[in-house]
Amino acid sequence: MGTTPDRPFAGEALGAFVAASRWAEIGPALRHEAGRSLLNFFGCALGAAGDPAVETAARVMAPFSGPERATVIGRAERLDAMGASFVNTIAANLLDYDDTHLETVIHPTAPVASPLLALAEIRGLTGAEVLHAFILGAEVECRIGAAVSPGHYDRGWHITSTAGVFGAAAGCARLLGLDARQCWHALGIAASQSAGLVENLPSAAKNVGMGNAARNGLLAALMAQAGYTAAPAAIEGPLGWARAMGDAPDLGRITAGLGQEWEFARNTYKPYPAGIVFHAAIDACLELRQRVAPDDIASVLVEGDQLLLDRGDRLVASARDCRVSIHHSAAVALLRGSAGVADFSEGALHDPGIAALRGRVKAGLDAGLPRGAARVTLHDRRGRAFSALVMDARGSAARPLTDEELEAKFRENASIGGRESDAGPLIQRIWRIGDAADPAALLRSLGAA
Repeated sequence: MGTTPDRPFAGEALGAFVAASRWAEIGPALRHEAGRSLLNFFGCALGAAGDPAVETAARVMAPFSGPERATVIGRAERLDAMGASFVNTIAANLLDYDDTHLETVIHPTAPVASPLLALAEIRGLTGAEVLHAFILGAEVECRIGAAVSPGHYDRGWHITSTAGVFGAAAGCARLLGLDARQCWHALGIAASQSAGLVENLPSAAKNVGMGNAARNGLLAALMAQAGYTAAPAAIEGPLGWARAMGDAPDLGRITAGLGQEWEFARNTYKPYPAGIVFHAAIDACLELRQRVAPDDIASVLVEGDQLLLDRGDRLVASARDCRVSIHHSAAVALLRGSAGVADFSEGALHDPGIAALRGRVKAGLDAGLPRGAARVTLHDRRGRAFSALVMDARGSAARPLTDEELEAKFRENASIGGRESDAGPLIQRIWRIGDAADPAALLRSLGAA
């Protein structure tokens, strides 16, 4: 294998980056961002640990699990590394509450962190090794995603699943100590295991794609370690991953500034357990609730770009629909003045007041609004109009959640998972995971007795 006349193959460049990176070169800000991501990840997984979808995933995987055992977050089961990776990724993403790289709409942490944590627990690796591999894997995931955005997602590929497998492969390759050539092969093998559909977003099938990204990335790294090889241009070749699943990739987004400019540094965190495109609408509705009493609302118009309508202008028939619904997001924010986990549950779905207000919400296109923005206009029963425009949602890069807000979110999720009493000590241990000689003790403490 070699290079093209003007640049290395995409996998070659990424493989060299992953293998050559040194922990001492990772700055404090990036290390801290990784800690924020893991705190958010663990909280989201704890909050969903009792969900029937997680229960089912754990039950299905258990008979096929090998002898080595890793923690399933918030649960008593212990599975092998692939099984734990699969289930923990599903749990962390299930509530639509995990982190987001806004440009690509990738949720970076769940598919990358899960297999790394499982490997660390089984093989006795250090916290610094895990944090370093996580940062590298998330960076690879976001760069590959950026190279095929937005056409890849627009074609119906669920980009967190499809790009997540590359992040998992890269992170696991680093944690396993693969050299640059083996890392390159791991990414090429991962290219043949990439899948996930946007059509499945309102169903648990979406989360199967997420879980597969984690365990397939681990499998790709293990196969490369054992000597399996892949085509040099498996990512960007004429019949490679990117062209098969979208447009010709922008290779500059994959390779430019590797190790100097970090896509992962642009990670953001959700204040609401719903699709990221609905957050500006929720913010606008919470603002309008201060001006109009819910009983006085006659009609609601939520306007945004085409993506907002494509993702959220839908009938609501299940709790999963609620998390990807313009109508439900607006209704709960206006009626309850909140948009937490309980507001997107089965109880909220069947709440008569929310259902009635959902029916008075309409969605409209405003092509002049940028992606992520929303305008909400209310008419009260006297015919008066009230409007709120939110250009940058809470939790976005322009209005990021603070560490304290992430800790409060962790406490909320830990309480849902029955871990409210030890949330404080867990938060402190997660913040210090990079200093842990044996993070396995923390991971085991996150399981259920």
